[in-house]
Amino acid sequence: MSRIFLIGYMGAGKTTLGKMLSGQMGLSFIDLDHFIEERYYKTIRQIFEENGEERFREIEKKALHEVAEFENAIISTGGGTPCFHENMTFMNTSGTTVYLKVPVDELARRMEAYQDTRPVLKGRTGEALKQFIEASLSGRSRYYEQAEIIFDAGHTDTQTDPTALVMQLKKRLSS
Repeated sequence: MSRIFLIGYMGAGKTTLGKMLSGQMGLSFIDLDHFIEERYYKTIRQIFEENGEERFREIEKKALHEVAEFENAIISTGGGTPCFHENMTFMNTSGTTVYLKVPVDELARRMEAYQDTRPVLKGRTGEALKQFIEASLSGRSRYYEQAEIIFDAGHTDTQTDPTALVMQLKKRLSS
């Protein structure tokens, strides 16, 4: 039985690397946000807007516990998932946690392209975007750093050459 939770900030490559890694390892891939959207027939954005963050985080916790029952799966979590409702502790006891760590400059570079799809990024570019990411990471890092494996996912652009990262991550998981 194998269950791997990928955690990290938005733009860290959780979905991109997770899909590739699942193929390499012969495991199922589950994106927690997509799982929630399919279950509730709404986008994450709609759930946030209609119910607020507190209710969303309760929904997220419930979904996390549900997907943690699946075996032989790689689960890509939302960026905030580890930071609420003791989710990090739960993931650490339910499988292997991997923090995809990416430097602020690289996250900002990657997220410039997500302006339209991520409401929290709207209107933030350049230095303002970097400051936003730094502030967010300062609150989240203490959760992320509890991962069993801290993996440097920032030295290669996962959008153009994720293969090398997947091979390195697979090696780390096997050791």
